[in-house]
Amino acid sequence: MKWTDTREIAIALTEAHPEVDPKAIRFTDLHRWVLGLPGFNDDPGRSGEKILEAIQMAWIDEAE
Repeated sequence: MKWTDTREIAIALTEAHPEVDPKAIRFTDLHRWVLGLPGFNDDPGRSGEKILEAIQMAWIDEAE
């Protein structure tokens, strides 16, 4: 997975953290959790607020 795989990341986060409300997540935690996902293989420095926001929005969609 790469940072641009927002839907795939959101699905993995939903499975890895079912107890978390994605609307209340801090970007620092989100960044750390994405890096810890199995199969994630991208440069940690390539993410930014825009990418993290897109992941968060996809995660919210998955959670609903």
